[in-house]
Amino acid sequence: MKTIILLPAFIFLLSCAKKDTQVGVSAQVMTNVSYGADTKQKFDIYLPAQRNSTDTKILLLIHGGGWTEGDKVDFNPFIIEMQKRLPDYAIANINYRLVSNNQNLFPAQENDVKAAIEYIVSKSEEYGISRKISLLGASAGAHLSLLQAYKHTESVPVKAVISLFGPTELVSLYNNSSNSSIPLLLTMVTGGTPSTNLSIYQQSSPYNFVTSSSCPTLLLHGGTDLLVPASQSVMLNDELQAKAVIHEYVFYPSEGHGWTGPNLADTFNRIEAFLKQQVK
Repeated sequence: MKTIILLPAFIFLLSCAKKDTQVGVSAQVMTNVSYGADTKQKFDIYLPAQRNSTDTKILLLIHGGGWTEGDKVDFNPFIIEMQKRLPDYAIANINYRLVSNNQNLFPAQENDVKAAIEYIVSKSEEYGISRKISLLGASAGAHLSLLQAYKHTESVPVKAVISLFGPTELVSLYNNSSNSSIPLLLTMVTGGTPSTNLSIYQQSSPYNFVTSSSCPTLLLHGGTDLLVPASQSVMLNDELQAKAVIHEYVFYPSEGHGWTGPNLADTFNRIEAFLKQQVK
């Protein structure tokens, strides 16, 4: 489920002394900050100038790659574009442990996303940023974004979540995929099938954790996606509708597992508008 979205070439304290942050510090970039002991448990963070711990929101990016590959550098081009559109945001870009050789099976990736968010928020005063965090992921990263946003609301509530062609309900993905590699991939990352280990499929499906208080959600999907069918976003869209959760579903009929050109520009426009509308 390697994310193949192609992105074009894409830093970030206080103007009011009454706000809780340092004064006169310029934009700052910190790379490969550790949030755990594993070499993959690292993130980059881009802190804007004039940031403060009251108003400066966070957008956290989660890369794709079928939970077995990929790296935060995959999202580097995206960061420059988001900085242009959301110059007052801090942007965090995380790595997480990957499934390999029967190691780091689910829910390792889910746990890493939760740990990264908790670490970043714990540093909010030091970094001069608020606790207002939104998540954006592509493919497997979108799945992890949605899972965090809906399932782990007890520690750091997510303000908004954006899914670029992410899996949402793993049992149906396993049973109904037209791509024979998907059931094999799901078996590898979960350690079983829905028949042998239904619980991990259910506990790893964002769809199962939607409630009426779930955060605003933006779903974007291509109609010719051969890896994650658009039906995955449709299922979640219907559940969000049923629970009266604020959400948008953007469907690009001729696009696959990622896109470029005018539809990519439209995606950026929609992300920008969504975050400006939903996160205050």
